[in-house]
Amino acid sequence: MAKMIAGQALVKVLEAWDVNHIYGIPGGSINHTVEGLYLEKDHIDYIQVRHEEVGALAAAADAKFTGKIGVAFGSAGPGATHLFNGLYDAKMDHVPVLALVGQVPQAAMNTNYFQEMDETPMFSDVAVYNRTATTAEQLPYVVNQAIREAYRQKGPAVVIIPEDLAATEIDYEPVKTPNVVSNTFSETIDPAAVTATMKLLKAAKHPLIYAGRGLLGARDELVKFSEQFNIPVINTVPATGVIPTNHPNAIGTFGRLGSKSGFEALQHTDLILFLGSEFPFAQFWPKDIKIIQVNDNSFDIGKMVPVDYAVISDAKSYLQAMIATGETLPETTWLTANRQNKANWNQWLDQLAADDSHGLAPEAVTKKIASMVGPKDTYGVDTGNVSEWAVRGLPMDQDQRFALSGLFATMGYGLPAGLAGALSVPDAQSWSLSGDGGFAMVAPDIITEARYQLPVINVVFSNRRFGFIYREQVDTKQHLYGVDLTDADWAKVGEGLGAIGFTVTNNQEVETVFDQIKDLQAKGNRKPIVVNAVIKDDDPIGTAFMPLDAKLYGQDAVDAYAKENHIDLKAQPALGELLRAQGDNL
Repeated sequence: MAKMIAGQALVKVLEAWDVNHIYGIPGGSINHTVEGLYLEKDHIDYIQVRHEEVGALAAAADAKFTGKIGVAFGSAGPGATHLFNGLYDAKMDHVPVLALVGQVPQAAMNTNYFQEMDETPMFSDVAVYNRTATTAEQLPYVVNQAIREAYRQKGPAVVIIPEDLAATEIDYEPVKTPNVVSNTFSETIDPAAVTATMKLLKAAKHPLIYAGRGLLGARDELVKFSEQFNIPVINTVPATGVIPTNHPNAIGTFGRLGSKSGFEALQHTDLILFLGSEFPFAQFWPKDIKIIQVNDNSFDIGKMVPVDYAVISDAKSYLQAMIATGETLPETTWLTANRQNKANWNQWLDQLAADDSHGLAPEAVTKKIASMVGPKDTYGVDTGNVSEWAVRGLPMDQDQRFALSGLFATMGYGLPAGLAGALSVPDAQSWSLSGDGGFAMVAPDIITEARYQLPVINVVFSNRRFGFIYREQVDTKQHLYGVDLTDADWAKVGEGLGAIGFTVTNNQEVETVFDQIKDLQAKGNRKPIVVNAVIKDDDPIGTAFMPLDAKLYGQDAVDAYAKENHIDLKAQPALGELLRAQGDNL
């Protein structure tokens, strides 16, 4: 037992949970927690961000990259409210985050004191655990319980700390109970569920796996299952990397961020094995297909789409049980046609990248990045069109890690996630990819990267508009209003904030500049880099609906869509055509 202020004791709890850095900005109501960070600075790094929102988003990205809890803090009033974006991102994507929130001293509470707010109800919707400490002695205990709940419920926990409590000296004794963050037992899948789902799979002519984030960490099992049963795999966007992106059975994803191969597979499947996801856009799947859903949360079963058979189980354990049967399914024209369709799509993306006759294609930038990434690199990806380019072009074929704001989809996510990647995976290159709209929201935290010598490569796709929202206004036949952006030279902005800045406007400049960056990093550069990629303002092809099969949509619709999107129908035949050419007429 040792005497110390409670602010230091709570930091020791963080250390016991293997937290090695924490984001935030000091303030009067949180200063004795900051004092605790100072006293423990040899064990845990304090990362001073320029906005609490960036800290909270970075903490959520830490959790997505590593599975370990991310931690951020804010002072009472505005410091607290600035945390919300990151906390809601953590809530909606089900990752553990701890927020330490300052409060005025207890004696000043309920007196309309400076920056005083009733903070507990503020966080009641977002937090899986939400407590205000009432004694200094209990503060370490409350923080410990908050972390346990954040892990158990996979979401954000909030601890509100009256400043006088953090300043009070207490007798601190480390928690004796071991930290436990995962189950120490293995699930046994009901043999009846294995038998029933096996029967459905065998009866299907065009089975399809739809894999979600519940299978992150189960790549080997998913690959083995897909190969053993010869079933193509679609993944949700947040689950990018759950199967290697270069695996022949990986055919992309569905929806606006998706691929031709993903969209068309859904139009021809007769059975979806829906694994470890609460995918909100499942409601747009075709209605005449059978669905087997596997999820460890019974609340998620049938929540988004009616299902024909449900298995309440961890998706990884379910796959292990299916693999253990030793049964197989033959390779069919269904699998080979989907593989060919994905290969054709990849060739089309390469053609887009090669053509800069009308301006720089974003595909050229992601293709160059793909040629440079290492086996453990991290990608922090912003919301909007940049998500489409990243999902379609970045490799996830080794141990790379990918983080974006999935269900919350907040702009400004790329830079904080790049910051988090550099801190969470320091032995690899961190990349951030942003649109000019999202980057403008958080650009000052390039200073943070410079302050802590984090050589993140920040790529800004600059097309001078909110591209994703622009497309929504076009598609819904609204007036184009409020979506244009005043341009800025993001390379010079980066330089002014302590980074090395580059601008690229064509393919040759992409090659030259990124080769220079590769050389800089190889020589031990410790400055952040900002690449202002001035791209043409064409929209990325929409893949939520791709009428390319004349048998399904009529030749007029096919011709019109192909003309609008510059698609060579001979090079990009519909999946239905590929199937029919092989005698598969379903």
